[in-house]
Amino acid sequence: MSFKLTDKVTWVGKIDWELRTFHGDEYSTHKGSSYNSYLIRDEKTVLIDTVWGPFAEEFVANLKKEIDLNEIDYIICQHGEVDHSGALPLLMKEIPDTPIYCTSNGVKILKGHYHQDWNFVEVKTGDTLDIGESTLTFVEARMLHWPDSMMTYMSGDNILFSNDAFGQHYASDLMYNDLVDQCELYQEAIKYYANILTPFSALVTNKIKEVLSLNLPLNMIATSHGIIWRDNPAQIVEKYLEWADAYQENQVTIVYDTMWNCTKRMAEAIAEGIKSVSPDTTVKLYNAAETDKNDIITQLFKSKAFLFGSSTVNKGIMNATGGLLEMIRGLGFKKKKAAAFGSYGWSGESVAIIEEKLKDAKLEVVQEGIKVLWNPDEEAIEKCIEFGKNFAMKL
Repeated sequence: MSFKLTDKVTWVGKIDWELRTFHGDEYSTHKGSSYNSYLIRDEKTVLIDTVWGPFAEEFVANLKKEIDLNEIDYIICQHGEVDHSGALPLLMKEIPDTPIYCTSNGVKILKGHYHQDWNFVEVKTGDTLDIGESTLTFVEARMLHWPDSMMTYMSGDNILFSNDAFGQHYASDLMYNDLVDQCELYQEAIKYYANILTPFSALVTNKIKEVLSLNLPLNMIATSHGIIWRDNPAQIVEKYLEWADAYQENQVTIVYDTMWNCTKRMAEAIAEGIKSVSPDTTVKLYNAAETDKNDIITQLFKSKAFLFGSSTVNKGIMNATGGLLEMIRGLGFKKKKAAAFGSYGWSGESVAIIEEKLKDAKLEVVQEGIKVLWNPDEEAIEKCIEFGKNFAMKL
């Protein structure tokens, strides 16, 4: 499958309908993904990125149907991660002397992955490549989300090949933002931002402002994964600026892990207390052991506050809760309030451990946690309701 974006630009990537996890098992891809590669034919012919290694043979075979590989003058590798560069080794066996344009960090990473000394050409922000009627301008985007990341702007057609920025893990044969389900598109876009780009939000803001300051006309944002933005492409840029600015909605998310539903009952009572004080606030509850971790992270990203609860097990907390708290620490959420709760049988350390982890994540713990011995009785449930009320009043 290939299709034309413009008279000069053809998509030559791969839609991966079966993909269900990414970055190992760190990121869930319920709706698959795509590896977007682009072929530009002007006076010079340019290939931007390839696909993931398992699809390398298919990619090269399809590319041969599209063009004589020897007609490719330049390859641009915007990012060395293997989902972008995985077909390079096979492709370079066919056209070994073709220049590969990438950042200095890109050279290091590609050599680190493939141990090949290809014909690398290092570029930096502002460098250009004249390909005929159009000019390609390179824009480094360090740590969005790897050290080697960069974007490429094509004049004339006014396309920003945006690399991982503005993308989604979303498989669709429609491929354009105005053709797909808008709810699905934005759910996958915010999930992608929340789980991958949150730690780099300050860099996102600065890079977008830098690109906007160039006053480049923009007809299309051609991403590395998922849907291409052609209808009002600035809409996703505006969303990124919003998401990068300590984003929050009027939502409180309660995450818990439970052995015999004691902590679950506490969570439900706390939610009741929050709603009684703040009926317009959306309150969502998630069992950490039963719900996809990346979907939970997305809801935490959207929240102005959240609570974590766990039973005490072996003087510690339960595995799923601990894993999510470690993810939160790494993501570096900003300006969110939090609190802890939990049930126990005899030692009862879980609440203190959760509070410590919340503080390590630089979150504001607004009140002392609550813990309940064994299964909460009516008096304990009332205390949990009051706990929720107090939490809501501190928001």
